Amino acid sequence: MSLFDHPRPNDIENWVCVKESGTDYEIELAKNYLSNLKIPSNILSKRDTAYSLVVGDMALVYLYVPVEFEKKARKALDELDQSDADLLTEEGDDLE
Repeated sequence: MSLFDHPRPNDIENWVCVKESGTDYEIELAKNYLSNLKIPSNILSKRDTAYSLVVGDMALVYLYVPVEFEKKARKALDELDQSDADLLTEEGDDLE
């Protein structure tokens, strides 16, 4: 893999990556949201602490769920993303 290839999440037996981000807080929010829905999840951070990077491909953070919860987790995260987009649209309408 070259330096400029997009890093892929690790393959972890019986777990699947449902979200990746360059920021810890976005993954933490998603983990908490899934926790409220009783969906177990774990975070894997690939942040390179030697260089104190907090954005970009060398600082990716991944959210994993057990394979049996994948569909439910993806649906919940899609709904969360859609509600965020709807809020931004509504706020933009108020500015006009």
